[in-house]
Amino acid sequence: MSYENEIGVSKRARRAYAFDDIAVVPSRRTRDPEDVSVSWSIDAYQFGIPFLAAPMDSVVSPSTAIMMGQLGGLGVLDLEGLWTRYENPEPYLAEIAQLSAAQATSRMQEIYSEPIKPELVTARLAEIRAAGVTVAGALSPQRTQELYETVVAAGVDLFVIRGTTVSAEHVSKNQEPLNLKKFIYELDVPVIVGGASTYTAALHLMRTGAAGVLVGFGGGAASTTRATLGIHAPMATAVADVAGARRDYMDESGGRYVHVIADGGLGTSGDIVKAIACGADAVMLGSALARSTDAPGQGYHWGAEAHHSKLPRGNRVPVEQIGTLEEVLYGPATSADGTANLVGALRRSMATTGYSDLKEFQRIDVVVAPYRVS
Repeated sequence: MSYENEIGVSKRARRAYAFDDIAVVPSRRTRDPEDVSVSWSIDAYQFGIPFLAAPMDSVVSPSTAIMMGQLGGLGVLDLEGLWTRYENPEPYLAEIAQLSAAQATSRMQEIYSEPIKPELVTARLAEIRAAGVTVAGALSPQRTQELYETVVAAGVDLFVIRGTTVSAEHVSKNQEPLNLKKFIYELDVPVIVGGASTYTAALHLMRTGAAGVLVGFGGGAASTTRATLGIHAPMATAVADVAGARRDYMDESGGRYVHVIADGGLGTSGDIVKAIACGADAVMLGSALARSTDAPGQGYHWGAEAHHSKLPRGNRVPVEQIGTLEEVLYGPATSADGTANLVGALRRSMATTGYSDLKEFQRIDVVVAPYRVS
């Protein structure tokens, strides 16, 4: 049953929910946290934790991608970021961290105007591969046609096509759009694609053959998409809608399972818990991991929208550095705000509510329990 509010005589709106609007409910049993499994697999790749580090320069460098892999997750490198534009991006990362708020956008636009160099794409992915962890790189839909052959030749294990929103039916009078279905069919590696925030958009992406769909639109900590474009997708509803598309696509396809990966609005461990409760198989983390002292953002966080050459839709935002990447993931936590020991919090929530693995936990009862009335 769907409830709608009347905006005016000519417009009605469906009620949607953010993670702050909901909570999970304990069941009739509890478990020992050590008996709970938080492992996740996609295609042939196994991970100890269901966390992907977002392809953002403030979050993932080749070294943090390696570290993330060694800690049981997956680091996704932004193949349009500073690491593929500059042989040594460290001085530019340090400069971005020192910029005033008034200077940040214009100077970042200048720094990111340097062309992407295919040889650096190859070198960065080779560096990650040499460490023996799963290799993942991300391109926007606009750059995929240009660079995917370089990426695949470099030996990427998982290919991510990530944009503010990605459609299986992009229409353009000016250029030939990326044919996702043909592209994914011909590619020899699993593809994760998104963002999508509605049932219909996600179902169409699943029909392209994607191994996973990213769920989110303009919900990240550094995004101003809602203020700039007026577009926003409350994440609890978005994840549940896309999980519904996954269920229906399984029936339609005769059993093919597409992974749902929440991407945005995941600032605390409680948000991660609620994303999985709404149907996510895994989560892609940006600001949550930018808080680590190992993150290349050096206390700041930003996405590609922050330095768009014509219409910036994000900011470089300060984040408190709270510990190493290992401490952010596994603790010990020294505060009670849900920003550290993310894995331990997920385990404890699952144990407290009586669930032994992530697939079981997706069936947990959820209630509407907002912190604030909007």
